Amino acid sequence: MVARWPHLAATLAAALLLTACAPMEDTSPPPTPPPTTTAVPVTVNLEEVGAVIVASPAAGQAASDGLYVVTFDAVDIVDRVMPAVVTVINEQQFDNGFFGQTEVEAGRGTGFIIDGSGHIVTNEHVVQGGTGFEVILSDGEKRDATLVGADPRSDLAVVQIEGPVPATVAFGDSNTVQQGQPVLAIGSPLGEFSGTVTSGIVSALNRDFPTGSSGSGEGIYTDLIQHDAAINPGNSGGPLFDIAGRVIGVNTLGIPQSGYIPVQGLFFAIQSNHVARIASELIENGEVAYPLIGVRFELISPDLAAQNDLPVDYGAFVISTEAGGPAADAGIEEGDIILAIGDRRISGQTTFPEALYAHEPGETVPVTILRDGRERSVDVTLGRR
Repeated sequence: MVARWPHLAATLAAALLLTACAPMEDTSPPPTPPPTTTAVPVTVNLEEVGAVIVASPAAGQAASDGLYVVTFDAVDIVDRVMPAVVTVINEQQFDNGFFGQTEVEAGRGTGFIIDGSGHIVTNEHVVQGGTGFEVILSDGEKRDATLVGADPRSDLAVVQIEGPVPATVAFGDSNTVQQGQPVLAIGSPLGEFSGTVTSGIVSALNRDFPTGSSGSGEGIYTDLIQHDAAINPGNSGGPLFDIAGRVIGVNTLGIPQSGYIPVQGLFFAIQSNHVARIASELIENGEVAYPLIGVRFELISPDLAAQNDLPVDYGAFVISTEAGGPAADAGIEEGDIILAIGDRRISGQTTFPEALYAHEPGETVPVTILRDGRERSVDVTLGRR
């Protein structure tokens, strides 16, 4: 900065000289600038995606130097999908002493109807421990519901109502979701404010929240969509929509604070492709079959690798193997580092659970491990969890 001062002084001197030599100021009014074209918003039906195009050029004409803005109309989307979004009530039985068993409301969440048979997707933690269930439709009608199946590992569940359904919503392809795209969340925050709509954008993709390494380490929440459409307790199990009104995620997590520091705008949804697969299995079988490899491990990250001088940045460090389990039978040992399962290599984009759950129980897959500084492949026949 000091070296720039002489130059600045010279510049100021020149400016003063030019000002002193300038002719007298022209007091005539400045000319009126030419008017700019004001676009009129025109709503168009692009397969009912709710798009609003401002100042669209006529078909077949080249665009002028005008400014064109594309946005979306949330009103049309909400009007179409709201009837399919419901409040799910968890009822549990309690011993009321002399009066016997009493069933009372234990909690509320959100769900959405996916087919004409009345199947409703929600979070497992919404229905956990419930002995009875009730659903409140968007128009306030209450119906009894039955639990079709619940899967704690994915935190997804399906309940079902009888009778005609007011509407259904379809799953979108979450593999096409992009960072920055607009999204809408609909749910029942705090269990009371049903039909609440919030909007935001996709903040990030492929977020993971694995369980602690003291357990299996295979985690529950992987490949999540991070967004900033506000959700609160009671929104759990509710849909995250794209601008076409398709479900691209199930709202599940929010981070209200980190230690003593309040946090804003950190919300997470289970991506729809995973939800659709789990919901289909729950409807068909009432449960989800997961492959079992039979190891306890510590997930390796670049930070952990640097701290412990490990030879790789990603992988699963084997703490122990289950006696008689698939990994032990295949020759995997304590101290090995699992690098890949099948053709899916563990990385910043692919977690250990994702690599494992891409396969079926009973399937024999090559597992790449690192031992004594050398990579080798062993065939593992996966068990059933």
